[in-house]
Amino acid sequence: MARAPRLTESAGAVFAVLAGAGRATRPQLASLAGLSKPTVSSAVAELEGVRLAAHSGTASSGTGRNAAVYRLGPAAGAVLAVDLGPALTRVRGCALDGTLLAEATGSRAGAADVVREALDALPADAPLRTIVVAVGDVTAPHKEGAGMRPATAKAGPVFDAVAVALPPGVPVHLENNVNCAALAELHEGAARGRNTFGYLRIGVGIGLGIVVGGQVLRGANGAAGELARLPYPWDDGREPRHEALEEYIGARSLLRRVAEAWPDADGPCPGTVEQLFALAGQGRAAARAAVDRHAVDVGRLAAAVTAVLDPGLVVLGGSTGAYPQLLHGVRAELARLSWPTEVVSSTVGDLGTVVGAARLAVSRGVQTVTESAGTKD
Repeated sequence: MARAPRLTESAGAVFAVLAGAGRATRPQLASLAGLSKPTVSSAVAELEGVRLAAHSGTASSGTGRNAAVYRLGPAAGAVLAVDLGPALTRVRGCALDGTLLAEATGSRAGAADVVREALDALPADAPLRTIVVAVGDVTAPHKEGAGMRPATAKAGPVFDAVAVALPPGVPVHLENNVNCAALAELHEGAARGRNTFGYLRIGVGIGLGIVVGGQVLRGANGAAGELARLPYPWDDGREPRHEALEEYIGARSLLRRVAEAWPDADGPCPGTVEQLFALAGQGRAAARAAVDRHAVDVGRLAAAVTAVLDPGLVVLGGSTGAYPQLLHGVRAELARLSWPTEVVSSTVGDLGTVVGAARLAVSRGVQTVTESAGTKD
């Protein structure tokens, strides 16, 4: 990995602002960074000298004079975001201003090849600053010299398979996939403008991304939002089992219950969640009943979330949870059991995790460039 050049504190501040803005004039940079125009002019010259900023045309200043516009330079580099989903691997490469440079999608089994495809598509002269890998697991705290690891065996093998394709020397950060999707909802999805909310993912598994004050809450063990660990069942004579709630609400059990109750007169039983919701949308009674019952179950889970967090907003996502057909039933059950809470469907869809991981990677990539700022002052 190419090391970022050492920068003065003012140059580091201007670089961070330019990365966030994408393109800006020196007066705009001065306003955004809270620096004087002469200081910004000096900082821009410093950044241009090490190819971290580049001239990008001119813009009218509104006073009859044209102002030079700047963008990130070729030495700013790129970042990589990897979503190790339960079925698909999605990878995005981005510039430090968030511009999409490369993307690839493939099977979970071929995750390493998908990563290599995206890496090969990145500009050859762009140093790779950081990599964020989203995994369906708790991520263990960083240990000096050991790197980050998934906390359990759930995501360990697929992460190990991908790790061999990652370039050596580039910082790798692991993040829970639901937390990444929550970031996408916060910045680009259904929770824009809402600094506190819960992102409830219902699919093959279940999980909760908790955003408080615009920041993802991770918890002391990195396990905040691990709803699969809620005790279930919880009743006289019934012993809670490990991750039994996830087993009950997850898509596989939903389809198994549908198959057990499906009447022969209703034709072939749906074998996928997509087929189930399609039949429900057509008004098929058995499918509609299964969807309505699932909405009640999700509503009860949302009520548990609301009882603890009082988030004001719950965003439903995941391969099952994002279906708008669940909204009415979830809202009704939540209203019955808890206080008023807005419930909406995800708007970022299946790309939410990789979009959020890319946003996190960009933030960390900018940090790698600016973290040495001040050493020259």
